[in-house]
Amino acid sequence: MNPNLVFLNSFLDVSEETFSKLTRIAVYKKLNAGELIAKPGEVPNKIYMLVSGMMRAYLSSENGKEFNKNFFMPFSFVGALTALIQKQPSKLTYETLTKCNVYEVSFTDIIDLCKEDINISNLYNRILEHVYIRYEERQLELISMDAKDRYLTLKKKIPTIDELIPQYQIASYLSITPVQLSRIRRRIKKEEKRDK
Repeated sequence: MNPNLVFLNSFLDVSEETFSKLTRIAVYKKLNAGELIAKPGEVPNKIYMLVSGMMRAYLSSENGKEFNKNFFMPFSFVGALTALIQKQPSKLTYETLTKCNVYEVSFTDIIDLCKEDINISNLYNRILEHVYIRYEERQLELISMDAKDRYLTLKKKIPTIDELIPQYQIASYLSITPVQLSRIRRRIKKEEKRDK
C-alpha cells in the first residue's frame, strides 16, 4: 500500500477514491535545506505533508534571536495553521533544516474539498485534533519537565537529532542555551558509563 495512504489511514480510514481526490490537488516538491515555506508578515496559502527530511517553525525576536517552536519529521503536516485559518500574516517562519520531499497543497483547495466531501472534511478534522494534541504535549513538556527530561524526550522522538541539526537549534527548541545543552549531554554520558 502507498505509504502516504497508510499515513492518512492512521487518522481515519481513507478510501482510494478520497485519496485520489487529494493527490489531484497535491504537488510533489523537492526542497533544499534552508528554504522558507512560510515567512512572517506574509499571508500563507499552502500546507505541506513532509515525506522526508526535517523542518522547523521558529519565532524571531526584534534583535534577530531565533526561538524554535517546533520540529517536523517525515509524515508530519507543516504549515502556518493559525495564519491559514485566520487568513492573516504568519508570525512564525517555517524552514527546511535538511533536504526535504513534500507534497504541497493549496489550503483553499483543501477547504473546498471539505465542503463537497464529508470524508475529506472528517480527515481534516482528525488532523486538526492531532495537531492540537501535539501542541498541548509540547506546552506540557515545557512546563512540567526539566531541561534534561525535555532533551531525552526529544531524543526518544528523533533518535538521530544530534546528527541532523546543530546544537544551537536543539538548545533553542529546549528553551536552554547551547552551553546548558553541552552540560546535559556530558551528565547523561557520565550516568550511562556509571550504569554499565
